[in-house]
Amino acid sequence: MEDAELNLKLTLKAALAGLALSGLALSAQAADIVVGGKNFTEQQLLSSITEQLLEANGYSVENRGGMGSAAVRQAMENGQIDVYWEYTGTSLITYNKVEERLNAADTYVRVKDLDAAKGIVWLDASKANNTYALAMRAADASGKNISTMSQLAEAVNVGADISFATNAEFYARADGLKPLQKAYGFEFSRARIRRMDGGLVYQALKDGAVDVGLVFATDGRVPAFDFVVLEDDQGYFPAYALAPVIRSEVLEANPDLAGLLNSVAAKLDDATMARLNASVDVDKTSIENAAAGFLQEQGLM
Repeated sequence: MEDAELNLKLTLKAALAGLALSGLALSAQAADIVVGGKNFTEQQLLSSITEQLLEANGYSVENRGGMGSAAVRQAMENGQIDVYWEYTGTSLITYNKVEERLNAADTYVRVKDLDAAKGIVWLDASKANNTYALAMRAADASGKNISTMSQLAEAVNVGADISFATNAEFYARADGLKPLQKAYGFEFSRARIRRMDGGLVYQALKDGAVDVGLVFATDGRVPAFDFVVLEDDQGYFPAYALAPVIRSEVLEANPDLAGLLNSVAAKLDDATMARLNASVDVDKTSIENAAAGFLQEQGLM
């Protein structure tokens, strides 16, 4: 009986030792940095850009891109991911429930402060702002001498025959088309408004079925289809500036990450982000190759 008990104890001890060694091995193989991202082209590009940049600078990286917006934010708050790219307006409105309308600079300051209390550090904001925008075909905008939303309002008010395509959500939402028209002092006639799926707006505008379309400023189809985004000169649309966000404890342990990620943010604006998106969605370049090409052309890798 004593021999049996001794053998059992030795077996358990060996098993525990094996588990400990296994745990050490897994820990040694664990990534230094876990990169997150959302599940659309722009975010997948940024996840890959971040992954490749950090690996080129000696980090072991795990890429967990392709998550939903709420999921990636929750994963960061829970410590499951270390860094990803977020939009200032999303943090302000969706995560922090701030209803006050703020300009781009104040939005960044507010979310930086609010998220710091949650252990999330906002690094430098880029000039890429993936907000709603109104777009026209470049030739048509030039011919009508319209480059701003105020000029569009003036044209509508003097009777120009201009049609507008929008998705159903923006048409109906409380901060959508009606308050936009009020802010700029004009109104599309109901007969000149076409409601459709958001993706179809780009095709309708390209084909000349409408004159103005609701788009996202950094969508790849904007440059691919030769659209021009009208300047929001009254600052109606919320700011959705792209910036890298990182868990504070990860940044404290790896302070050089700030410089690496800020170097990417400094290279991004609407035109650059739209071109990158188009290279994937229109030209069918792989996410990885488009990300590597960006890093190389910008001298970051």
